[in-house]
Amino acid sequence: MLVQSEVVHCYEELASSISLMLVLARAKEWGRLPELESRCSALVDKLKLIEPQEALDATQVEMVLRLIDRIRVEQAEVSGLIKPQIDDLLGRMGHLHQQKNLGKAYGPTH
Repeated sequence: MLVQSEVVHCYEELASSISLMLVLARAKEWGRLPELESRCSALVDKLKLIEPQEALDATQVEMVLRLIDRIRVEQAEVSGLIKPQIDDLLGRMGHLHQQKNLGKAYGPTH
């Protein structure tokens, strides 16, 4: 029986989480993305600890490289889908800040 590498398992979990983030971002379902981003961050932190301590065989290295490539491609697409939403949010926040400053200077608007 083959024992699965913890490193490979973490990369599989990371790839799965990024894939789900991509599905949600394509559907414009932004609410679960922060939870998944936290999960991804925790997996990356775990990998930083365990990866240097575990030797992978050639098959495992190939699997990890395929997963990393998938993660990279899907993460880039997620970022591309999220960026316009963040830009819009920042624009709205800037507008609200400007209104607040005008309200302080000239009194509340009606």
